[in-house]
Amino acid sequence: MNKSINTSNAPAALGPYSQAIQAGNFLYVSGQLGLVPATGEFAGDVTAQTKQAILNLSAILEEAGFSLKDVVKTTVFLKSMDDFGAMNEVYGQYFTEPFPARAAFQVAKLPKDGMVEIEVVAHKE
Repeated sequence: MNKSINTSNAPAALGPYSQAIQAGNFLYVSGQLGLVPATGEFAGDVTAQTKQAILNLSAILEEAGFSLKDVVKTTVFLKSMDDFGAMNEVYGQYFTEPFPARAAFQVAKLPKDGMVEIEVVAHKE
């Protein structure tokens, strides 16, 4: 049975979707932008937005009883690949070995004209 996960400690969904869905031992977390939950505004530059996106992911994971250590796959969407280094530096502060599998893409545009969006899949025994 699938269970919807939602928390006020991360920005509300911008459309008809859940912040996350738990399916058995897996948690599928929707893409998170660098929006500050309290204000709905972006955190700042790509470094600040990456950090905030990861904090938002962490809050959703925590709500479901998971943590960043349970993440097995991430997908990073960037407004510009020129920001890859800055994103990667922040990302490396939150994810440790064994690092999750990852894909990173430059996209034409992100919701609300964000600079970075990150989605994750987590697994817990």
